[in-house]
Amino acid sequence: MTLFFLTCLLAVFPVVSMKSPIFGPPEIDSVEGTSTSIKCYYPPTSVNRHSRKYWCRQGPKGQCITLISSNGYVSKDYEGRANLTNFPESGTFVVNVDHLIQGDSGSYKCGVGINNRGLSFDVRLRVVPGSGVLNGTQVYAEDLGGKVSISCPFTSANLPNVKSVCKQIADKHCVRVIDSAGYKEPSYEGRAKLIIQGTTQTEFFFIIDQLQVEDDGKYVCQAGDDSSGDKSNVDLHVLKPEPELVYADLGSSVRFDCALGPEVVNVAKFLCQKNKEKTCNLVANTLGQRNQTFKGRILSQNNNGVFSVDITNLRKEDAGLYLCGANSDGQPQKSRPIQAWQLFVNEETTFPSRPSVVKGVVGGSVAVLCPYNPKEVNSVKSWCRWEDTQNGGCPLLVQSTGLVKNQYEQYNGRLVLYDEPGNGTYTVILNQLTAQDAGFYWCLTNGDIHWRSTVELKIVEGQPNLKVPKTVNVELGETVQLTCHSPCKFYSYKKFWCKWTDQGCSALPSQDEGSGQAVVNCDQNSQLINLTLKQVTKGDEGWYWCGVKEGLQYKETVAVYVAVKEKGTGSGALSSVRAAAAEDVIETSVRKVDRKVVQDPRLFVDTQAKDPEDAAGGSIASADPGSSAGQGGSSKVVVSTLVPLALVLALGVLVVGVLRARHRKNVDRISIRSYRTDISMSDFENSRDFGANDNMGASPVSQETTLGGKDGTSLTQRNSSKEEADMAYTAFLLQANNMAANIQDGPSKA
Repeated sequence: MTLFFLTCLLAVFPVVSMKSPIFGPPEIDSVEGTSTSIKCYYPPTSVNRHSRKYWCRQGPKGQCITLISSNGYVSKDYEGRANLTNFPESGTFVVNVDHLIQGDSGSYKCGVGINNRGLSFDVRLRVVPGSGVLNGTQVYAEDLGGKVSISCPFTSANLPNVKSVCKQIADKHCVRVIDSAGYKEPSYEGRAKLIIQGTTQTEFFFIIDQLQVEDDGKYVCQAGDDSSGDKSNVDLHVLKPEPELVYADLGSSVRFDCALGPEVVNVAKFLCQKNKEKTCNLVANTLGQRNQTFKGRILSQNNNGVFSVDITNLRKEDAGLYLCGANSDGQPQKSRPIQAWQLFVNEETTFPSRPSVVKGVVGGSVAVLCPYNPKEVNSVKSWCRWEDTQNGGCPLLVQSTGLVKNQYEQYNGRLVLYDEPGNGTYTVILNQLTAQDAGFYWCLTNGDIHWRSTVELKIVEGQPNLKVPKTVNVELGETVQLTCHSPCKFYSYKKFWCKWTDQGCSALPSQDEGSGQAVVNCDQNSQLINLTLKQVTKGDEGWYWCGVKEGLQYKETVAVYVAVKEKGTGSGALSSVRAAAAEDVIETSVRKVDRKVVQDPRLFVDTQAKDPEDAAGGSIASADPGSSAGQGGSSKVVVSTLVPLALVLALGVLVVGVLRARHRKNVDRISIRSYRTDISMSDFENSRDFGANDNMGASPVSQETTLGGKDGTSLTQRNSSKEEADMAYTAFLLQANNMAANIQDGPSKA
């Protein structure tokens, strides 16, 4: 049973195992007598860099026989014509094989470690004979997209007869491709022709232009009929271009530079991806067309005849063969010249993961983390907005040097790039969001293009978490306090204020950091973040940001504009707050205070206030601690609350005193065997008045109890106890508390 279980496990394991991270060329076409170079990639981990590298040939039984390895082994077949070189810094090794023969054609593996352990890549090598005559057959070897001219000789007896060319198929049937009578097979239309030079020449030429993979095969040239005509055999090999290998991590970026030469510099160019059906799907072209599968993830540009295409946020389905060509309509076509790339996407990646979508609300903010190569700390970081237009592009919005000048009007006070938290990540913050901000944005550097990334910004329903007024007016020389309201979920976050400029947002010092003109004070109990600007000058005018951070990561921010007016031209900071509250744009307060700021916790708005207008109104009313209106309102509330409460307590003390006096006068001492207690009969009589309800609804008989004394006599007494007296007293206290609560609920009525 155990053996059967292990057998099943081993059978399933290859199916669920991870894809091998080793990558190389899937197919190689070479001509006999030439050489080839096979380049294989591997993840450059410390283990892989020092592990054995090998090149082996697959046998009929599935075993892979080593031909050459990095340990110095070379098989007899490869002696003197092969070598293997490891490049650990780039995670590659190269196998060079010279003096190729047709016997070298077959299936191979390049790998790391031990043969047949999964860390390998399959490579098919095809070696074709060079152009010439081989065993009576004319051999031609031409590149894909190229042109071939095939010579077809015949005897003079067939000079007047029809000349034709057919192609052999699998069942050895020969299908006519073209003839001198005017027939041409549709797939060769516009590409093939026959040339017969004069009436005395015993040779005609079969010419194929823009060679395709399907043109590869055996042909027969014929002059005359099948029975007496002249025939010659032709073997045409269409050599696929060896694609440039591109190795990239999942989630990273890649660039294809298509340079096809000066002959097509003014012709529209395209980049397409081969699919399983062997068709090539358009990715992008120089006419501005782009595949929607790559929406937001692709950038293209055409400079000096070089068509460059960047693809970012790579997915596993992006792997495959890519072709670049030139065509007047910009659509994929089997043409020449052509470039090819084989892209491998490594799924076992250490590339930093990040969200591909960020969400924000109108009026709120987003903070985007952008990765960059940690080795390029001094590189220029940028952020651009991707355009889904015919011309495409991604105009820069902000860089690590500051806001881009031509974007100042649209992003003034809204956008900043922090070269933090560092260690391969920088942050871009965009606030005062609008519905028009939705779209795709790219993180760029002027260094390694593999670290480029894109993020989609979506605007959703909701309200900003941080609350500030939109605009505050203040006169020169005044001291103003800006208040930012933060919800309870940000209680443990670090709060900050900063002053925005087109060069960034400079953090303002907290109280214990210095005695500058700007001071930050945070009250964690009421969740208010206060910024005090003393003796305001014209230089203090501008945008101020309130924000929160979790560790080193920026979370949310909100902006307020401080407008500085000349003295006598405005009503000051306090009137600005009132105006903002009237327009329903403020949920916190801005206080006008004296030059000596009095920090009074009672002035903060309660974070539990349900109505934002109440919060704003309360703050405005208490903005000036020295005003008589403010003090008068507070005194009325105190008097209306404390005086009724004192009267209730005095009444309670008086009642307790009366009860105790009556208790002493009405005590009967009763001896029940060895138990002796004091029972106040007045307590029993008055217990119902205070809410006692023991034995309510019982008959009078049930309330009588006969107690026997030592002398044998019996006493009839009411059925009660000291516990009942205690319950009566408790009921009194509860009723007194209810009375006090009713008075507090309506102090004005009291």
